[in-house]
Amino acid sequence: MSAEEQNKGTWWYHVIAILVIVAWGASFPCTRLLLDAGITPTEIFVYRSAIAYLGLLVFSRFNVSFWGWKDETLAILCGLTGGAMYFVLQNIALKLTLLSDVVIVIAVNPLLTTILAAIFLKEEHFSWKILLSSMVAFAGVAVVTFRDGFVWGDGLLGNVLAFLAALSWAVYCIILKRVQGRHSTLSITRKVMIYGTLCALPVMLLEPTTPMSTLLRTDVLFNMLFLALVCSMAAFFIWNLVIKKIGAIRSSNYLYLDPIVSIIIGVIVLNERVGVVAVVGCALVLLGVILVEKTSTKNSQTKNIKQ
Repeated sequence: MSAEEQNKGTWWYHVIAILVIVAWGASFPCTRLLLDAGITPTEIFVYRSAIAYLGLLVFSRFNVSFWGWKDETLAILCGLTGGAMYFVLQNIALKLTLLSDVVIVIAVNPLLTTILAAIFLKEEHFSWKILLSSMVAFAGVAVVTFRDGFVWGDGLLGNVLAFLAALSWAVYCIILKRVQGRHSTLSITRKVMIYGTLCALPVMLLEPTTPMSTLLRTDVLFNMLFLALVCSMAAFFIWNLVIKKIGAIRSSNYLYLDPIVSIIIGVIVLNERVGVVAVVGCALVLLGVILVEKTSTKNSQTKNIKQ
């Protein structure tokens, strides 16, 4: 099959990749609407993750297995960092500051993953290109975070928590590499969701409980189910299918649209105003992340050729 015929056969995977990005971009405004309805940041994660886990459990016909103590411990750490810490910190940040600020700061997590991989996994050697790209991206984060000066308040705290959420996701990615290859993607996802839920559950029980009347509101149910079934469950499977059909490199390029989509939806749904500073910060972060990704991909391809 020629390259042209292959592209014709996979064009619709590019379309559904964009739809997944739109769904993930919409998750931030949906979370903000749930926060505005009075749902706590921890509750949103616990309900979202638990519903998605039950859906995946049904999908896998209740096939649950024990990995052994070593891998189960790693799964717990994945659930803590990539589940509970990432989403709860992100949700608290959304409650404290602008949606645009959160999505811009969160967008730096691929860069943080690259840096941690270079330090702990020795998968990447630092170069002047990676260092320069990192400086560009972190400059974008600094522009957004300190646009009003170093004045401690909800806005600055929200941006700091968003950065910690991005860092916790990077740590999750490093731990995840320890179990990938030994277990199926479906099994890993289920473990992350259930352990993330269990890690966050004690925190939720210490917080004020949202009345059932609020949880059963039509708008609350819609947004919660959208986060759980579309963003956490369906989109995950679809994205893995996209990666399989068009490749990790080509599909990863669509991830750069995520913060842009989130900001656009935030403007439409939440009537948020996006100033010049946010646009400049977003551009710098995306530029830095793209440069790092391109450098890492090129280095990886060179390494494979040498081997």
